[in-house]
Amino acid sequence: MIKVVHYINQFYGGIGGEEKADIRPEVREGVVGPGMALQGALGNDAKIVATIICGDSYFNENLEEATEEILQMVKNYEPDLFIAGPAFNAGRYGVACGTICKAVKEKLNIPVVSGMYPENPGVDMFKKDIYIIETANAATGMRKALPAIAKLGMKLAKGEAIGSPAEEGYIARGVRKNIFREERGSKRAVNMLVAKLKGEPFETEYPMPDFDRVAPNPAVKDLKNAKIALVTSGGIVPKGNPDRIEASSASKYGKYDIEGVMDLTQETYETAHGGYDPVYANQDADRVLPVDVLRELEKEGVIGKLHRYFYTTVGNGTSVANAKKFASTFAQELVADGVQAVILTST
Repeated sequence: MIKVVHYINQFYGGIGGEEKADIRPEVREGVVGPGMALQGALGNDAKIVATIICGDSYFNENLEEATEEILQMVKNYEPDLFIAGPAFNAGRYGVACGTICKAVKEKLNIPVVSGMYPENPGVDMFKKDIYIIETANAATGMRKALPAIAKLGMKLAKGEAIGSPAEEGYIARGVRKNIFREERGSKRAVNMLVAKLKGEPFETEYPMPDFDRVAPNPAVKDLKNAKIALVTSGGIVPKGNPDRIEASSASKYGKYDIEGVMDLTQETYETAHGGYDPVYANQDADRVLPVDVLRELEKEGVIGKLHRYFYTTVGNGTSVANAKKFASTFAQELVADGVQAVILTST
């Protein structure tokens, strides 16, 4: 009997939503939430002996402590397989799944598998370290994801050979392996080219990444009369982080009024961003969001006016999908407010 430990977040653990995202790790015997369907997919040769639950915010804000705590929980059960998620497109959940899977694999030498949507930040961070089954972007894909996770997990636990991403359903890891084909590469390439010219189906052996390409706008013609706005992924927020923007894998952005503000002081502003040393940003938030310099340029007549609102979020682990959603929303507000140009700063 293959023993399995399953990791899920506070939502799938039935504890609560964002208001419970700060709960510490806890362990329960047997299956919880999606573990019931996962157990069915695993079959009679495997048993989920325990489920570990942890809040997404707690894990991402206490990475080292949470990882060590969960590692000890996993170690106590001596499992043959560790499964995390699936996290779908939930950024903080994906980062948590990837982090703990990597730790279990490297420190406990136990096979691991997770499941995520390709745009989940956890994919880019951990696809070279662990197997991640490709899922839909939401929990509506649970029924399809769990059998694929279970199938790959059982192969890993039994030490069986793992096939290609297309065969097994996991996201390509960027790992190259030598394989042997009956026809040499030049002939295969010509065959693909001929098929393409004829409009016939073919499958490339080397898919290229698909990146967004954004054409730059023309230069601002009249900078002296232009309204300029500040936007940052550096997490600068009013002291106390009133909108509770997450330190990692942000699910929201903030909009704050700086009318009459000449300088971002240590007493009034700070950074909510995790993943970098915040000391210098907290000492002087203008280092990330240069309000003081823009006020000088405004006074000197170099620019027409600094927009009264700035928009801010955290870039650390934030998914591409969320970043696009934030931008598409506040870009419309900037245009409506007559902003001619935006200075976007990061950390």
